[in-house]
Amino acid sequence: MSCRTAVFGWYTMTGAFATALGSLGAGMLSQTLHYRGVVVLYAALGLVLVLGFSRLSVATELTVPHPRARFGLGRSRSVVLRLAALFALDSFAGGFVVQSFAAYWFYLRFGVTPATLGAIFFGANLLAGISALVASRLAARFGLVRTMVFTHLPSNVLLILVPLMPTLPLAVTVLFARFSISQMDVPTRQSYLMEVVSPEERSAAGGITGVARTIGAGLAPLFAGLLFAQPAWINAPFFIAGGLKIVYDLALYRSFVRNP
Repeated sequence: MSCRTAVFGWYTMTGAFATALGSLGAGMLSQTLHYRGVVVLYAALGLVLVLGFSRLSVATELTVPHPRARFGLGRSRSVVLRLAALFALDSFAGGFVVQSFAAYWFYLRFGVTPATLGAIFFGANLLAGISALVASRLAARFGLVRTMVFTHLPSNVLLILVPLMPTLPLAVTVLFARFSISQMDVPTRQSYLMEVVSPEERSAAGGITGVARTIGAGLAPLFAGLLFAQPAWINAPFFIAGGLKIVYDLALYRSFVRNP
């Protein structure tokens, strides 16, 4: 378990560092390419990803699922669907405060420039990446579910506190504190999912939970956008996201702590 969690930790750290560089680059490029140029560059990089994934072969699969499995799931179907529902709730909550919305909030609240926003989220994602490596050590000592919940809960309290800070330095400090622990549940969540399903069902489980997370994250901006359009409600997404994520943490702990 610890080796697998460590691998997911390195994977998460790599992604967080890449996101940090992207945040810094976007903040700098927005001054020269303007926002439309940054969006075009983002789309071009997406096409590169499509090309890369299209070259993967079936050799990436450990084993082939049983022919009678539905959507690649057999005996693991129940636990995967329960986890997918919880992960969808978590992603729905997170969709209220995706980094683009958080950056917009800093702009509305404190008038922060794009370059400064890029530097802020560069630092935040660096902290998130480093914390992913710590998660595997905590999981080896306390278990995957306990590590997921007991690092995620305080990060959600910090998320709620961000809009309550009266100055930019204090808001950034709380944001950094939140990022330093908020992503510890990512490698542990991935490792736990791989542990509770059969080896031949791991790809299907990852795909189904991934789709659930994507749907949840895709719905939230519809509501967050409406809130940000009203000056009196720009803090509400932080409160909604933090509150829903706390509900997710408590539900996850209650449902799965007996199988940590």
